[in-house]
Amino acid sequence: MHDIKLVRANPAAFDAALARRGAPPAAAEALRLDDLRVEAIRITQAAQTTRNELSRQIGAAMKRGDALEAERLKAEVKAAVDAAAAATPEVHEAARDALLAALPNVLDAEVPEGLDESANVVLHTHGAPANFAFTPKQHFELGEAFGMDFGNAAKLAGTRFTILRGPLARLERALGQWMLNLHTEQHGYTEVAVPLLVNDATMYGTGQLPKFSEDLFRTTDGRWLIPTAEVPLTNLVRGEILAESALPLRFTALSPCFRSEAGSAGRDTRGMLRQHQFPKVELVSICLPQDSAAEHERMTACAERVLTDLGLTWRRIMLSAGDTGFGAAKTYDLEVWLPGQQAWREISSCSNCRDFQARRMDARFRPAGGKGTEFLHTLNGSGVAVGRALIAVLETFQQVDGSVLVPEVLRPWMGGVEMLHPA
Repeated sequence: MHDIKLVRANPAAFDAALARRGAPPAAAEALRLDDLRVEAIRITQAAQTTRNELSRQIGAAMKRGDALEAERLKAEVKAAVDAAAAATPEVHEAARDALLAALPNVLDAEVPEGLDESANVVLHTHGAPANFAFTPKQHFELGEAFGMDFGNAAKLAGTRFTILRGPLARLERALGQWMLNLHTEQHGYTEVAVPLLVNDATMYGTGQLPKFSEDLFRTTDGRWLIPTAEVPLTNLVRGEILAESALPLRFTALSPCFRSEAGSAGRDTRGMLRQHQFPKVELVSICLPQDSAAEHERMTACAERVLTDLGLTWRRIMLSAGDTGFGAAKTYDLEVWLPGQQAWREISSCSNCRDFQARRMDARFRPAGGKGTEFLHTLNGSGVAVGRALIAVLETFQQVDGSVLVPEVLRPWMGGVEMLHPA
């Protein structure tokens, strides 16, 4: 959500910020709607002043017995009341806010120019792709021997679902539990168990509504299945005024995520890279405005630690203007190397949203020793996507005989098992 005061202060700069994302100008329309709101408020206030003054005159006319004058003045009062009713400042305000709510966040100056992922910039690479003495398989070629079942998943639910049995089910559980412990015990995040169904206001607060309704699943009673735990975690501060001393707040959750994958027909149809339901460990930070840039670096480093400790090859990239998400001012993606695919694939996305979500949620803090309130800054990131971590482990640590080496950090969560063998 955008501050209309900032739009009014520099409409050209606001339109230039939209142009970086390939979006058309919107400042003039936003200001037109706001001008209508301001004029409607003026009419309403003027009508109220007129009504008060005429009411006093009506009383005086009736006191002196001038019924005709009283009736004339009553007609003027009715005209003033009708004018106030027709002004409807709330209608213009709603139209203005609907326009602003549909516009993406203003990008950080560091975000590289470009309209798509081809302009993303690689910032750092950790490790190097391993050389295999054999042709490495993709995860779905390996997984079927361990109990990765796409046929029965399709029978039960349709495409883009997967059933994991036996060692793969345990490996997925081990990954999620280990990540949670890492973030809570070593990175200072508080674990939260969140609702998987949320209301419209919650989806609006983090920017999923109204723009991305087609990407979501909705229940028959009007609730929404969460596309990520970012949604309920960030909304924990919706409508709140926090003390500066309470910040930062850092939350983490392991939850199923549900996405309709609208518009992804034909993409990643084999395997479990793009699913309607998948588990993910989410990281959310709520902080002071002056701390959000440093918090972004910290959060991304926490996600990177997961990949490093698993022994995976990964890289950090900064998304370009055209590839940065709707609510983000700046985003780092972490990509992991998948030997079976011979490709880099996203496994985490960490974003600084600044005050964009806080304005939608009306989430504020009260500065220590200061007056008034200010909007909080919010950040979110994957810490990391559990299913994609499972894929990366399978492809990275596969052996020539089809077995898979278990990363050392996961072995305590796997009952000490060091190697998974196909059935």
